[in-house]
Amino acid sequence: MYAVIETGGKQYRVSQGQTIRVEKLNADEGASIDLDKVLMVANGEDIKLGKPYVDGGKVTATVKGQGRSKKVMITKFRRRKHHKKTQGHRQSYTEIEITGISG
Repeated sequence: MYAVIETGGKQYRVSQGQTIRVEKLNADEGASIDLDKVLMVANGEDIKLGKPYVDGGKVTATVKGQGRSKKVMITKFRRRKHHKKTQGHRQSYTEIEITGISG
């Protein structure tokens, strides 16, 4: 059984027991959260599609931790103009473990 969920402007294909990193959520470590933006639920040959979301579809997850990813360096350079600019960015994430899928 698997589901396709939407969180943080991105879509993820998840199954029970899977651990994924999503955009930062306001939840404490060890807390249980419900993700209700379920786009599709599939159980073998039985597939339910939402328009845009599945009615009664819900994915429960446990927050494993919060963190920040590796630094991405951004460089802007203009040749022959004496211009060079460097900037770094670290994206925050929440690591969650999928505990249940219903729908």
